[in-house]
Amino acid sequence: MTRRLEVRVNDILLGPLERPALRWLASHMPAWVSPDMMTVLGLAGALVAGVGYALTHLNPGFLWLASLGFALNWLGDSLDGTLARFRHMERPRYGYFLDHTVDAFSLLVISLGLGVSPHVRFDLAALALIGYLLMASMTYIRVHVDRRFRISYGRIGPTEMRVVAVLVNTAIFFLGDPVLPWWQLTVFDLLVALVAAAEIVAFCVLSLILARRYSDLDR
Repeated sequence: MTRRLEVRVNDILLGPLERPALRWLASHMPAWVSPDMMTVLGLAGALVAGVGYALTHLNPGFLWLASLGFALNWLGDSLDGTLARFRHMERPRYGYFLDHTVDAFSLLVISLGLGVSPHVRFDLAALALIGYLLMASMTYIRVHVDRRFRISYGRIGPTEMRVVAVLVNTAIFFLGDPVLPWWQLTVFDLLVALVAAAEIVAFCVLSLILARRYSDLDR
């Protein structure tokens, strides 16, 4: 459930596929299914993904459980606001608060599961979480400074990140996750480290660009 804002930017790569799919799902959803139930489903999906990653210590087949968790997380997280808007039952303050607090907790759970898995070092998983939260804070700050709620950056948003995670899970299940000898990192380690670096660099660059823009506007 998303708060009404003057400008909502969500120009993701998968938008042409995702938006019609969500509208169709919202129009065919049974009346007894509420937006809050979709929010709970999204949170449950995050828990399933985190547990799935943690259980890969026992069997790599649990990567499929993690991928299922991402699918459920996408469905619940993407459909709660769409369903509320489709039924004209938005609750802006409550929806905005609930959506983003649940998102933060969901990312924490997934990162913890990934960090205790045999595929990603805990410090790298934590660094990726920090980078994501930095970008999230940038989004929330811009909501109050210029009334722009930007879900995507560089046409990459949460949906694309989930798809990449599922593809990586699938590749590792079939191809393995070899250790790179020169860094003593797994392939998954390296991917997570690159994501973390991209997030932190993007936050720093955007901070400088926007600070200059706002300085010019306030002269």
